[in-house]
Amino acid sequence: MDRSTASWRNTTHDWARSVDADHLDRIRQDQAVFAPGGLPHLLLEVVAYAADEAECTGGGRCTVTLHADGSVSVADEGRGTDTRLDDHGRPVKKPVMATKDLRFFDHPGAQILPDGHPRRGMSVVAALSEWLVHTNRRAGGAWVQRYEHGVPTTDLTPIADAGTSGATGTTGTTVHFRPAESLRAAGAAPTPVEPAVLTHAWPYLSVEIDDRRTT
Repeated sequence: MDRSTASWRNTTHDWARSVDADHLDRIRQDQAVFAPGGLPHLLLEVVAYAADEAECTGGGRCTVTLHADGSVSVADEGRGTDTRLDDHGRPVKKPVMATKDLRFFDHPGAQILPDGHPRRGMSVVAALSEWLVHTNRRAGGAWVQRYEHGVPTTDLTPIADAGTSGATGTTGTTVHFRPAESLRAAGAAPTPVEPAVLTHAWPYLSVEIDDRRTT
């Protein structure tokens, strides 16, 4: 069992910090820099994580759903976001939404996304969304957590249904977010991203677009 989050090795995020308020505030104050082009860029930030997982496992797929309320969800079938038990046996999810991605944010060698702008991490999406719900299914369990403007408003809530990994062997991550109103207009129509563009950028990932917006 993991003894303490402070002793856990940081590879992509700082396990010892659950929320970095200054980091989130910096993003919110300069959305033109962190979300150039609006919704399409935020979407690419999320799909990039599904692409990471697909490449790591030798191939995968994700579904991008465009909802009528202006929200977007990205669902993949990967291993789920790393979640561990602290020394009290409580689940702790890697703080991908509320702290900086150490690989990309403010890093001069950050990956360039298909829109030509640097990748900065999932915290950009969370900080610039009115709300975001992260559903996470791992081999050891499944949880859901809600954020508003990047700040968690619930604890990890266990999911006990037929879709959990323990019942069916299904794992994966769904990120459902509603960008700030000023960002929703950008890329609202036509489709914010084209599957062919994503497949070219991330050959290990197959992407399906499910457009449920009213016309």
